[in-house]
Formats: sequence, C-alpha cells, structure tokens
Amino acid sequence: MEKTLIILKPDALQRGLCGRIITRLEEKGLQIVGMKMMQIPRALAEKHYEMHKGKPFYDGLLRFMTSSAVVVMALAGRDAIAIARKLMGATFGSKAEPGTIRGDFGVSNVFNLIHGSDSLESAQRELGLFFGAGEVLEWTPAIQGWVYDMSKGQAE
Repeated sequence: MEKTLIILKPDALQRGLCGRIITRLEEKGLQIVGMKMMQIPRALAEKHYEMHKGKPFYDGLLRFMTSSAVVVMALAGRDAIAIARKLMGATFGSKAEPGTIRGDFGVSNVFNLIHGSDSLESAQRELGLFFGAGEVLEWTPAIQGWVYDMSKGQAE
C-alpha cells in the first residue's frame, strides 16, 4: 500500500474542521497509519518547504504553518497520493470544485486547509520529516476486504 503525508493546517484546526476532513479521508477508504497533533517548529517548516525558498509567498507560508497547531497524518491505501490529492481539490479554495475538501470548506487563496504529498518521492521525504521510527504503523483494518477486492492477495 502506498503511503502519503497529510497535514491539516492551522486554519482547519482553528475552524474546527479536522473531524469532518478526517472522516472524508477515511470514508474514501484511506487508512490512518500515523497521526499526531503538533505545532510545527520554524526549522521543520523551513525544511519541509525548502523548495519554495526565495518565492514571494515563502515567508508568509512559514508564518502561517507555524502560527498554530496542525494535525499530521500518514495515510495508506492503493494510490493513496492521487486519491488524497483528488479529495483535497485545487490549491486555492476559490478555484476548487464543490465536493472536494477545499471546494466545500475554503474560499481563500492563502489559507487552504490541507497539505498532501504530491509524489512518492515527496511522500517518503515528508513522512521522514514528520514521523520518527515506529510512529507509522503497519496494520490491517478489519474492513480492508470490503474496501478492496483482495481475492488475488493484493488490493484491487
């Protein structure tokens, strides 16, 4: 199963949307294999967003991401990265389609509620930044056989 990092950003927590967002991810069939609440230290935010250093929005992004608590999750599932990104919707809430997390809960072009890894490489890097050894678990939920066709021994 593919793994991805999800961050419920400060605006999601401040607006009391975490439960609703997590429910959407779980109802789709994504499995939580790691989760914690934290306030991101500036040094970690800088490392996480280092690819954006020098861009006009970088300093504001760091201020936003370190301004309040976040919920960090490791999710697993077949094609977890693509599925999570589709559920998230377009980056800006004002442009995101209804039915997506950002489309239903966001209008801002700055505060966009949720981060999700954009590739396998990013997911591995990001999971390593936010989770230490033993914090991402391997477990099989009882419902897995009803989420995926497992008749061939793997998720279909």
